[in-house]
Amino acid sequence: MKKANKTFVHFIQKMRFKYRVSILNENTLVETWHVRLSRFSVFFYVLLFTFITFLLLTLLILNTPLRHYLPGYQDSGNRTAIMAESMRADSLIHQMELQSQYLDLIKQVIKGDLKAEAVQELDSIEQVKKMTEIKPKSKTEEAFLKNFEEKEKYNVAQPDPSQAPDDLSYVFFRPNRGTITSAFDLQERKFGIRMATTTNENILSVLSGTVVYAAYTLEWKWVIIVQHANDYLSVYKNTERLLKSSGQYVKAGESIAVGPVVSNNMAEQFYFELWKNGHAVNPEEYIIF
Repeated sequence: MKKANKTFVHFIQKMRFKYRVSILNENTLVETWHVRLSRFSVFFYVLLFTFITFLLLTLLILNTPLRHYLPGYQDSGNRTAIMAESMRADSLIHQMELQSQYLDLIKQVIKGDLKAEAVQELDSIEQVKKMTEIKPKSKTEEAFLKNFEEKEKYNVAQPDPSQAPDDLSYVFFRPNRGTITSAFDLQERKFGIRMATTTNENILSVLSGTVVYAAYTLEWKWVIIVQHANDYLSVYKNTERLLKSSGQYVKAGESIAVGPVVSNNMAEQFYFELWKNGHAVNPEEYIIF
């Protein structure tokens, strides 16, 4: 035990023993600089230097793009952000291509070189090309639509418009049983009304007439427009599915479309417009909601 203590004391003394490190002038052998160091002080300075170097390198990596080269640094959140930015870049490229085609079309219009058959080709959008065409219905869909229309159809007689002395003889049906969430206002360029409906609620034609437009649009989803007698025109927007196609004749109160899914977002709610002689009129003045 005494021998172990003696060895430990000897080790401590050896670590604390100081050495003189001098720098001499080679020509005159005059000492120009010196420092007194022990083994313990050398060990401490080396450890301090290593720690400071590690700290500086860590700060350098974490605050520069070098951190992206560390294995395991890229997590799922970063990958999601990269994918989102990549999709955004693709969308911007596609938008630039569409704008370039539009500018080329304007140049052709100004020069007078525009061909009539070129307008439809340039104006088409590849993403919704298939959606704009009403595909033939299967037997199951035909049976469902027939059952749906028979269930929801209102067989109510309507006066003959040709014998009507004025607009008071017209019986306007409600386009659906929803609640009005946004009223008609010409000053704010609101040419129709928005209605909150239940999911898959049927949309009815307010008057008898002929379907003049039935297609999908990017802004208003499925849109159907019906031309009525006495220059009335009804427009039904933001529908989920169309039950009639362009050129078909519909009766007043007949189902022509299926309403949208219930949503608190007003932009996704059913939108109805009523026009008379090319001017938008307030539907609430013609229809009892």
